[in-house]
Amino acid sequence: MTTWQSASVAFLAAAEGTERVELTEPWQAVRDIGGRPVLVSPAPREIQLFDHLDRAATMPVDVQAAVADPGEYVGLVLPGGVANPDQLRTDADAVAFVRGFLEAGQPVAAICHAPWTLIEADGVRDRALTSWPSLRTDLRNAGATWVDEQVVVCEKGPSVLVTSRRPQDLPAFCAAFTEVFGTYL
Repeated sequence: MTTWQSASVAFLAAAEGTERVELTEPWQAVRDIGGRPVLVSPAPREIQLFDHLDRAATMPVDVQAAVADPGEYVGLVLPGGVANPDQLRTDADAVAFVRGFLEAGQPVAAICHAPWTLIEADGVRDRALTSWPSLRTDLRNAGATWVDEQVVVCEKGPSVLVTSRRPQDLPAFCAAFTEVFGTYL
């Protein structure tokens, strides 16, 4: 039987533009319950994190998206930041990695602007989600129902989606996605 001690969670981020707190707090939440967070990226060596529009820390990449296998992970976390998901949705390997989770029925958690990548992977149609408010129209145009709530867990579809609006919602987001991912151990 798999436990959190033997479970890996993928975090997908572009080379630049990931909102630091939207990666580091969920990362720590996975560590706090004994899981192993793994940074997947199209970037070969490291990613540049941001505090809103200002450069922050860098973080080493564990696995490149082109060779990452969704089957090796309990679930996928998509952190936000405006530039991060905008870059990911134009990268075929990143979109294929996300689509692999969706098609396999594995859970995906996305915060802030990250649902842009879910839209590109055709993972929002007939689903309820939340996001940063500026994505409301994009999500509706892609067939989703957008709601303004701290966290939304949508079980309609092949995979469970956990979405949240902004950094202030991180405590609720982390609690929700770790609970959902725990049911897949």
